[in-house]
Amino acid sequence: MRSPFSYRSAILILLLGIFSYLYGLDSRFAPKNGDEYPYMHIVRMTADAGHWLPLQSEMDGIKNTKPPLLFWQGIASTQWASQWGLSELRWPSLVYTALTAFFLFLAVRRFSGKAQTGLLASLVWLSFFATYRYGRPFLTDPPEVFWLTLPFIALLYWGRGAFESKLLFPLLAAGCFGLALLSKSFAYIVPASFGLSLCYWRWRSWSIPQFLKCDFFKVLLIALLALGIFALWFALDPSPEAVWKEFVLGENAGKFDARSKNYLLDLIRGGDSIWMLLFSTLGNAGVFILVLISALWQCWRQRRFLSLEESLLLLWLTAFFIVFSLPSQRSGRYLLPVMPAFAVLIALYWQKLSLWGFRFALLLQLIIFSALIWIGGNLQTSSFLGNTGAWIYPVWHWVFMALSVLLILVGLGNAKLCKSVALAGCFLVYCALTSSLAPLEGGLGRFDQTTIQALQGKEVWVPCDYRAKDEEYRLLIPGAILHGYLAKDAGNVPSLTSTYPLVAVQLPMGVSPQICESCQVLSKRMEMRARHSDAEITAMLMGHIGEYLFVNEFLIATPAMITEVPSTKDACR
Repeated sequence: MRSPFSYRSAILILLLGIFSYLYGLDSRFAPKNGDEYPYMHIVRMTADAGHWLPLQSEMDGIKNTKPPLLFWQGIASTQWASQWGLSELRWPSLVYTALTAFFLFLAVRRFSGKAQTGLLASLVWLSFFATYRYGRPFLTDPPEVFWLTLPFIALLYWGRGAFESKLLFPLLAAGCFGLALLSKSFAYIVPASFGLSLCYWRWRSWSIPQFLKCDFFKVLLIALLALGIFALWFALDPSPEAVWKEFVLGENAGKFDARSKNYLLDLIRGGDSIWMLLFSTLGNAGVFILVLISALWQCWRQRRFLSLEESLLLLWLTAFFIVFSLPSQRSGRYLLPVMPAFAVLIALYWQKLSLWGFRFALLLQLIIFSALIWIGGNLQTSSFLGNTGAWIYPVWHWVFMALSVLLILVGLGNAKLCKSVALAGCFLVYCALTSSLAPLEGGLGRFDQTTIQALQGKEVWVPCDYRAKDEEYRLLIPGAILHGYLAKDAGNVPSLTSTYPLVAVQLPMGVSPQICESCQVLSKRMEMRARHSDAEITAMLMGHIGEYLFVNEFLIATPAMITEVPSTKDACR
């Protein structure tokens, strides 16, 4: 069961982790949440208006959807949208994630007395799929996680100094929580204050009178100051009533509405039940889910001998879980701020954890690599692109895939290396996911530069299956004026070409658009489909992957004239 974590392993896995987070940072297919495009839209529109506030948007009901700190961050990183791209928008998120990992390392190294344990805690947290998925894109999660976890990390680092501090730590915690609220929502002051209260209570040896006498005013001060920082949004925004209506009432209060007819029934059953919240929270660990469960089991077995730091970690977890089980909309994403605590528990019990959780993680990684190799080999050897090109991987891709599989097999067969290889395998999987879609990031998935130059300032209609999907096309056709139509109509070529002068249509692989004599195909690219029928999924499992996983998208110029604003709403809005 013992598996030491050496400095050499730590440094090698750290370098691999850094590379995996940087690799494909500007990818359109990076694991993320669909909110990224609406947030990009708000940044672009607000920057175009030339003012920090009020936030601007062309989408109904999605303007004050989140506090302004994230959008100010996007305005600054893109230099008022003059340097527009995914890398420019995402790199601050990467900085927040790196800082969270660094401060976690410092705290764990200090109270555990071992640098390896501190580094291991940071690497385990970075290896969680939820950290990778939400810690890189342009989303509210990276700043939210950083500012919410920093005071708890400070408690672990300073210990007695932080607990006995009457002013310095409360001011630090208030500032951090305030910036977290200004990044995500004022509602986070509830779990943050509750968690801090439990930690103070534990410090006072579970004495309620001592807590009320010595610490209650500190928590109250922290909460009030944090809410005061959040209230700056209302003070600075020219339309505070819109903020109240759209954000406070719509975005937050609405999450307590019953999902069906009965709040209590929703609590214990269905997709938003407390059990789904528990599973999705554990699922944030990705392939390390059983490793996490194993660490929690170790905590339970040693519950009578827990150190102060372990107790604080568990109280931090408990507070957030209790609070976020109360809204009728329950999601493991809301508990991302406590995932660092899970990572620390895994690191503390690393040598005591049984190998079965790590072997399960290695098996999942082997399955993922096998699937990616099978899909990639099928795409490269099949002729689904016809005479128009080929899906080609560089040699280094196959070398990387083969060496990764070999390493995972070594980890499965060698008990001493099992745990370290399982941790490294998480980052290898993330690199493999990005590398497997590399051909689509190149010429196959983009329009040619001649066409892009010709469309500068022209109005182009594109398919939309999600709000602000045109922000993705803005990356593909920079400089064009984009409008959206319903994605379900993307294959209706006669109707689209008779309605719009410049339009993007989508057709199955190998099918050419039937267009009028005066119409002209300007360019084409390949795009990955989002939804498939049962029959199409069966066909892909039988080896016809390229034909059903992708579509060809054609840019067509037509003689149609737009003489007035269309009466239908833009599908991207």
